[in-house]
Amino acid sequence: MLNINNIINQANIQKSQSNTSNLKRKIDKAYTKHDNKELMKVCKEFESLFTHMLLKQMRSTIPDGGLVEKTAARELFEDMYDQEIAKSVSEKGQGIGLAKILYEQLKRR
Repeated sequence: MLNINNIINQANIQKSQSNTSNLKRKIDKAYTKHDNKELMKVCKEFESLFTHMLLKQMRSTIPDGGLVEKTAARELFEDMYDQEIAKSVSEKGQGIGLAKILYEQLKRR
C-alpha cells in the first residue's frame, strides 16, 4: 500500500526537476534576447525556489507533537504556505540577496 507521504515526496521531486529545466530554458531565452529584465525575473524565481527549500528544511527540524497532529493534509498545507512565503520574500525588496548576486554573475557571462 502506498503511503501518502511517499506520493507527496515523489510529486515534489518531479516538480523540482521540472522547475529546474524551466529555469534553465528561461535563462537561455533571456540570454538569446539580451533581456536583463527577464534575467532578473528568472533569478528571483531561483531565489524563491531556494528560499522554499530552506524553509522546508527548517520546518523538518521541528519535532512532532503538540497541538496539531502531523497529517498529510497538514504537511501539504505547510509546503504550500512555505512556497507562498518564499515567493513573497523573493518578489519584494531585496529578498535574501541571492537573486541580485546571481543576476550580476549571469549578466557578465
